[in-house]
Amino acid sequence: MTKLPLLKIGRHTPKYPIIQGGMGVKISGARLAGSVALQGGVGTIASVGLACDHPDYSGWNYFDINEIAMAEAVKSSRTAAPDGVIAVNCMVALTDYDRQVRSAAAAGVDIIISGAGLPMKLPEYTRDFPDVALVPIVSSVKAADLIIRKWGKMYGRLPDAIVVETPLYAGGHIGATRMEHVTDDAFSLERVVPELVKYIEDTVKSDIPVVAAGGIWDVSDMRRAFGLGARGVQIGTRFACTEECDADMRFKQAYIDAGPEDVVVIMSPVGIPGRALRNPFVEKYISGEVESKPCIAACLSHCSYLKDRSTFCIAQALVDAYKGNWETGLFFAGSNVVKCSRLERVSEIFKELVGE
Repeated sequence: MTKLPLLKIGRHTPKYPIIQGGMGVKISGARLAGSVALQGGVGTIASVGLACDHPDYSGWNYFDINEIAMAEAVKSSRTAAPDGVIAVNCMVALTDYDRQVRSAAAAGVDIIISGAGLPMKLPEYTRDFPDVALVPIVSSVKAADLIIRKWGKMYGRLPDAIVVETPLYAGGHIGATRMEHVTDDAFSLERVVPELVKYIEDTVKSDIPVVAAGGIWDVSDMRRAFGLGARGVQIGTRFACTEECDADMRFKQAYIDAGPEDVVVIMSPVGIPGRALRNPFVEKYISGEVESKPCIAACLSHCSYLKDRSTFCIAQALVDAYKGNWETGLFFAGSNVVKCSRLERVSEIFKELVGE
């Protein structure tokens, strides 16, 4: 592929305009992030649940160990790609969101990408780290406008880039707040990306790059996104089915085995829709028969399981998926999971996408 756009995010410019999506719990850990950054993309560590398999985690020190694990993950990925661009994806919905952001910034991460809520206070948490670029994830121009106005008024700064995630194809928490939004064309990349690019040019009058996310798999998807005005793409699911992905091989095999009928959208305990694989755990949840493992640490600011036990502990279910436990895990995936037919290497993916 020729004539790739230049993606400059704050003070950081990856060789290629490709961001690897943040996937938790620990699906995109230090190994995957470092491998992507080494190839010239933006390698992204998902901050959620990093404590889950840390040797110092006792079951009672979840938030403290999360901070330690965060710093270690950033250091490890940086060691793998000393000249690469490293990001951390921090979910606004997390109870320790501010601590995770500060820990990542203090550890020397280049970019913080933030969604699952509007990151209105993100500049406040990183005020001591001006070199850290800040990138919100949105699904509409309205959401971007709210963030831009708030950041401008309160902190005198703008986002360094904005990721537009379409709920039509994205995996995990997909950027929609209601089920009816999932298939609404108003939240498609074809609608939102050009509208946001125009809004930034005409109203904000700034040079904020837009990154397209959700349903990006191959060169044709990248060309389509760039044709809409995006200057970068974010790819998650394809990178999850690689040798370098931090998850258990049984997690990756679930991706390889998945067909179109295995992809479902459920209402997450966070209170927003999420796309996942249909497995025994999800089947029970859909039928109202799910049994949850105990809450790990009240890790979400809003959790229906903590509120009334109507759902399940999502942290436990995602940890089980990371460990490859098919019966009890929540296997988040984008709609492109049906295209996973074998394990790839990160270097192979980049060779195909950028033609080198």
